[in-house]
Amino acid sequence: MPHLVGLAPLFIGVGTVTNVGTVLAGGLLGLVIGNRLPERTRTLVTQSLGLITTVLALMNAWQVSSSDLAALVGRGVGMVVLVMALLFGSILGSALRLQDRVEGLAGLVSDRLGQRGETRQHLVTAIVTPTLLFCIGPLTIVGSLSDGLGRGADQLVVKSVLDGFAAIAFASSLGVGVLLSAGSVALIQGALTLAGFLLGDVLPTAYVDVITATGGVILLALALGLLDVKRIRVAELLPALVLAPLLLWGVATVF
Repeated sequence: MPHLVGLAPLFIGVGTVTNVGTVLAGGLLGLVIGNRLPERTRTLVTQSLGLITTVLALMNAWQVSSSDLAALVGRGVGMVVLVMALLFGSILGSALRLQDRVEGLAGLVSDRLGQRGETRQHLVTAIVTPTLLFCIGPLTIVGSLSDGLGRGADQLVVKSVLDGFAAIAFASSLGVGVLLSAGSVALIQGALTLAGFLLGDVLPTAYVDVITATGGVILLALALGLLDVKRIRVAELLPALVLAPLLLWGVATVF
């Protein structure tokens, strides 16, 4: 992908700064629009986001069949790694009660804002749901590492545009909590950008593919919640994102 003129040479981290800005701008615009929309329209907006997230999830999950992954460990083995990562990751996440911790942290924020009861739970949802969508996916990982490596912020700029529109939709249906998810984007993408800057090019394509596929499955779990099909404790699947490349390395080393 060619560099966007004027963005690549600015400074390392410009992609994350841009992304945080678009989430905030989109969230503010969504709040203005949301107050003018009837409840049925806000519900439909949330369901539309669920459908879009489903498409993104399936596209990401399909990376489990990538040629780079097959060349490293053999065709079909990537799926085994994906299943193992999700199983062990869910066990670890459940043991650590990650969903409760994430919601508890969001709850602390809502308490500081004076929210209680049903309103508090609504604010927690407004923080956690967009955070997971904005921070799980190949553009987050690859784009942040690329920015840290000094290759430019093109991928994060594209992601920023997408997240900005998503923030409009989320804020119009979920409310002010969406603005607070910008802090998560800053923290997670900033950390990945710093890792790229300090460590250099350490992730071969096959490892990025297995992380992407794992993130796709987690995004699908998030989409099911947005569509009101099934509420899954999505945060407790997050350790799978770390376990997937470690398990792939182990399989590649042994075989």
